[in-house]
Amino acid sequence: MSTADRPIVVLGAGTLGRRIALMFATRGGVVRIFDASADALAAAREFVDAQLPELLATVDGSSPAAIEVHEDLAAAVDDAWLVVESLPERIELKREVFPELERLAPADAILASNSSSYATSELVDVLTTPERVLNMHFFMPPRIRAVELMSCGRTDRAPLDRLLAVLPSYGLLPFEAKVQSTGFIYNRIWAAIKREALSVAAEGVATPEEIDALFVAVLGTKDGPFRMMDRVGLDVVLDIENHYAAEREGLPESPRELLKEYLDQGRLGRKSGHGFYDYSAERSR
Repeated sequence: MSTADRPIVVLGAGTLGRRIALMFATRGGVVRIFDASADALAAAREFVDAQLPELLATVDGSSPAAIEVHEDLAAAVDDAWLVVESLPERIELKREVFPELERLAPADAILASNSSSYATSELVDVLTTPERVLNMHFFMPPRIRAVELMSCGRTDRAPLDRLLAVLPSYGLLPFEAKVQSTGFIYNRIWAAIKREALSVAAEGVATPEEIDALFVAVLGTKDGPFRMMDRVGLDVVLDIENHYAAEREGLPESPRELLKEYLDQGRLGRKSGHGFYDYSAERSR
């Protein structure tokens, strides 16, 4: 497979999609962004154009890519060697779009999903070429450059090996989950930290503020787990916990019960102005 002279395509011009496109714009060639919204495409292109010069200075041997935006899926994926889906986290939407990608993209194109919630194994039954389909989970580039790869369960070795070899040239750090794993690698470990922090607070051992302060003091991080959960949104955190609990028997209920108490009070985190912390002063500014 040739990669140097063929486009990379990102489906979705939202917050993460435009950042994924930005990272792929550091090695020349063509990067295409697809979205049904012209406004989102315009915002994505403006973001990449503004951020790219600073990013290029941090990637060895970098050169700017040509950025294209498309509202037509067939035109977007024409001759692509890699397509990364970064659409909203709705499994029914992904089950609709991946058969379309199979039909429209070149037969040798790698088809990847950035989903952090759904494994591509959940798409296998609607696909005819699962051997080229995989998860490719980004965090929040360019600040975090780690990328997790995971087979759909029927992925050939060649697409995984190609990405492991090529991604570092874009300044990315690939890691492979070698067996099916809900939460991949990092999020699975982070979920355990969040869950235990919630348990400690639910049992009255320490307050969220005290746990965060101790966490920062010991590990030297910017924030502790409760402030991080506020940033994600406590409703999202509870959805994730419910997903884990549905798959694994025996997980403690107290973390989910504590989250429900906060949600019942309308405390969703930073986005609602109040979660484990009070953000009302920030919202009034």
